[in-house]
Amino acid sequence: MNRPLDTARLQPAEAFADYLKNTAARIDAGAEALALRDGARVGISRPHESAHLHVAGAAAYIDDLPELAGTLHCALGLSPVAHGRLLGLSLDAIRAMPGVVAVLTAEDIPGTNDCGSIIHDDPILCSGEIRYVGQPLFAVVAETRDAARRAAAQARAAATIEAAEPVLTPQQAHARGQYVLPPMHLERSTHEGGARRAIERAPHRLKSTFDVGGQEQFYLEGQISYAIPKEGGAMHVHCSTQHPSEMQHLVAHALGLHAHAVHVECRRMGGGFGGKESQSALFACVAAVAANRLRRPVKLRLDRDDDFMVTGRRHCFWYEYEVGYDSEGRILGAEISMVSRAGHSADLSGPVMTRALCHFDNAYWLPDVSMHGYSGKTNTQSNTAFRGFGGPQGAIAIENIIDSIARELGRDPLDVRRINFYGKDERNVTPYGQVVTDNIVHELVAQLEASSDYRARREAVAAFNATSPVLKRGIALAPLKFGISFNVKHFNQAGALVHVYNDGSILVNHGGTEMGQGLNTKVAQVVAHELGVGFERVRVTATDTTKVANTSATAASTGADLNGKAAQDAARQIRERLAACAAARHGGDAAAVRFANDKVEVNGRSLGFDTVVAEAYLDRVQLWSDGFYATPGLSWDKDRMHGRPFYYYAYGAAVSEVVVDTLTGEWKLLRADILHDAGKSLNPAVDIGQVEGAFIQGMGWLTTEELVWHPQSGKLTTHAPSTYKIPTANDCPPVFNVRLFEGPNFEDSIHRSKAVGEPPLLLPFSVFFAIRDAVSAAGGHRTCPPLRAPATSESILRAIESVQAAPA
Repeated sequence: MNRPLDTARLQPAEAFADYLKNTAARIDAGAEALALRDGARVGISRPHESAHLHVAGAAAYIDDLPELAGTLHCALGLSPVAHGRLLGLSLDAIRAMPGVVAVLTAEDIPGTNDCGSIIHDDPILCSGEIRYVGQPLFAVVAETRDAARRAAAQARAAATIEAAEPVLTPQQAHARGQYVLPPMHLERSTHEGGARRAIERAPHRLKSTFDVGGQEQFYLEGQISYAIPKEGGAMHVHCSTQHPSEMQHLVAHALGLHAHAVHVECRRMGGGFGGKESQSALFACVAAVAANRLRRPVKLRLDRDDDFMVTGRRHCFWYEYEVGYDSEGRILGAEISMVSRAGHSADLSGPVMTRALCHFDNAYWLPDVSMHGYSGKTNTQSNTAFRGFGGPQGAIAIENIIDSIARELGRDPLDVRRINFYGKDERNVTPYGQVVTDNIVHELVAQLEASSDYRARREAVAAFNATSPVLKRGIALAPLKFGISFNVKHFNQAGALVHVYNDGSILVNHGGTEMGQGLNTKVAQVVAHELGVGFERVRVTATDTTKVANTSATAASTGADLNGKAAQDAARQIRERLAACAAARHGGDAAAVRFANDKVEVNGRSLGFDTVVAEAYLDRVQLWSDGFYATPGLSWDKDRMHGRPFYYYAYGAAVSEVVVDTLTGEWKLLRADILHDAGKSLNPAVDIGQVEGAFIQGMGWLTTEELVWHPQSGKLTTHAPSTYKIPTANDCPPVFNVRLFEGPNFEDSIHRSKAVGEPPLLLPFSVFFAIRDAVSAAGGHRTCPPLRAPATSESILRAIESVQAAPA
């Protein structure tokens, strides 16, 4: 934003209106007004479809649903140790506690005791092996939530456990060769001898290690499921999830039912960020098993502490690398091993590592490269999807390498980055074989370099540092190239239903889920545009497995791409039927009938949209349709790690300037300039909000959000807001310039837009490397700072001590 909001003086609705006013200042309002007049409903900035409900506190989440008579409440008894064997459970005392109705164990699950997303290695309730502190051992069902929680808290006394030594870090797991999946290898050789030979022949070599921590999703609404038994043994589950179809299948397996007997519904989530893609399954399954057993509705809502202790998060990564480069900083060969903390089970660690390997190149041509991925099995929570899905962990490694090369050569890191960029007609094939046909990184970075006044500000930073012994400033520009599509080909499909009622109103249902990102808003805009009506005519209903089946997760930034295209397909079919009906009634060619601004132009006449709909109803024209979309042109050989896994790439870049206190390690972001590629944006206001949010969230990952497990017990000690620091409004820079790069998508995406959920999370790399630049200045730029992420004040101080101790 151009200025910080004084939210203390604003009511919620006023604050939101003021935010939109500031956002609109960065958007060409005149062009939008013209487009709106001409009938466009996409490319228009409009508020989130539930914004008025959000600011009024009237947006209903699962815990807001009226509880049915007889509803029971569930809580989980958690393991107090990280590794060992569960020898027995003494549950009679817990069953006798006030309000307790039942206590369920693994033996009470009628179907499969597993909620693994891909590999069946993730028990719903412990059945022998204890894998981490916080693993659910049993479930308590009681008349009230407090009674259930009090009873579940007796887990330590109820469990007889034979403890064993835990493995807690990815380095420990790697040393033991202990992985949840076989190692992955991705190599590309353009010269004889490959990466190893290229490194050995290079004029300069760099060999080091690096590590980056994980990140808690910290969604505002915690994990929750509400299971309601239905007739014939069926089950209706309200679940806060990004993947209703997967919840449907896993609940069905747990209950021993067919999928058609399980109905999963989600109107909205209070945030997801990947944490509700696969890991909502355990809670949906436990609630459903309890409801099935007792034939009463059961709600399971986690406390924030339990949410931290039970669920996984972004994978932390540890890297070993060696690169060879020339005197200009051009990378000639690179070899890297990436080791992630997968946790106790596979979950989505395989696809996360795949994406990390496929994003190690980021925006750079790497002629000879050898990459190795290891998903370390540890006695910690099973890590899972998080915004970026491994892409940020892969890309930050090459950015750290390039920053280090620049420091070794005494060059501006931007110059070294630029010399390594992908080319237009050559040097444009990724290590996994995809041709980069839509490369705009050169012009995008050039625009940002000019608009941010990067060169002059770098000189000003150097001048400031020369006269400031305690406070040091740093500045960095970091680019991004991010592939859009699921790495697994068959996930790239979506369905939708569009109903036009005979009063001209429109109801839409699609397979995506709304978690605050504006997906329903964009889909409604697409349908309104296709039918030529006002946005207010369109209503999007809850995601529901009984309406659109076999859906993919709302993840990988594909929500609007897939579901927007599917809804467009359905709306197009209805429009064509309406056009044919109007032409039959009023004459003229159906192909010439025009729909815009709630009017239908047919054979020289202008009719209201609702009039044409009413006539079509009388003529028995079908006024609803299903739509479907499958992303074209994708291929992936998972064994060779080769193909075209991405439909297109999104690009972006950010410049960040920071100041660091060398005595305390405290730092502040002074200014951020962002230019991000959203293609031909469906909704610039929503997209700019997504970029801003991703930037701040990614900044938290790289600076303040530190996860700490006790080295002996394996307990996560940073399991509450009191010990885990996410960014707040005070961490936003006073100067925050965010713009969207102008230019349509090269590929035929929905209205030539580009995904904007995950890619901008890489933009705050610029914050981390600006801090690294300031730390380097504290040592007179004599050596590369050994700064790890997150760059907490403690990490910054350690790095400062190291560079100041380096020989002159």
